[in-house]
Amino acid sequence: MDKHRIYIVEDDQKIAEMLASMLNKYSYETKIVDDFDRVVEEADDWKPHLILLDINLPSYDGYYWCRQLRQVTTCPIIFLSARSSEMDQVFAIENGGDDYITKPFHYEIVLAKIKSHLRRNFGEYARTQEERKVTLGKMTLFMERLELQVKNEAIPMQKKESTILELLFKNYPKVVSREQLLEELWDDQSFVDENTLNVNMTRVRKKLQDYHVLSTIETVRGAGYRLVLHSEEA
Repeated sequence: MDKHRIYIVEDDQKIAEMLASMLNKYSYETKIVDDFDRVVEEADDWKPHLILLDINLPSYDGYYWCRQLRQVTTCPIIFLSARSSEMDQVFAIENGGDDYITKPFHYEIVLAKIKSHLRRNFGEYARTQEERKVTLGKMTLFMERLELQVKNEAIPMQKKESTILELLFKNYPKVVSREQLLEELWDDQSFVDENTLNVNMTRVRKKLQDYHVLSTIETVRGAGYRLVLHSEEA
């Protein structure tokens, strides 16, 4: 089996090299960013299994690069930052991140987080090696492609939008609780407030409206959310 590839986007060369050295000892293949103006191009060329991403970077910050990276990869993105406020952590997740570790950090924690995300996405906890998709009526959601197809129209999705729809599709017509959604969307819920889920749900609803999808997401007060399938898309 090929080594898992980890892309390190960190402008502190000492930290970047120490991370790479540690990960190499555990048989990971690493690449430290070469050009901070070509973060996405480098990631797209190298196809990493996981990305370690700082926030304070030259030219553009990590939030910007995370949004751009989400256009080309669904791999786990772990933020590493000296910023420790709850809003920084929420903002990182809302921009497409999967996890957040504050500096200074213990390398054992970084390693444990990396192993956890790789197991979930590519290892023993991965659901399947085949392309994952779920179909409901005339709608098909392709998770790896980040694409929703409705009556032959392809709709691009962000990672968390896709995760939300996947849960709603698989549980249709049942209600999906807020707790289920939070657990699936974020590994560490300790810094995720109620508004974060609301923001992501609003984005999914707007995406469906923008592409004239007739099916809707209904809020069930005190319970969660469920998909309401329109007759034309059933």
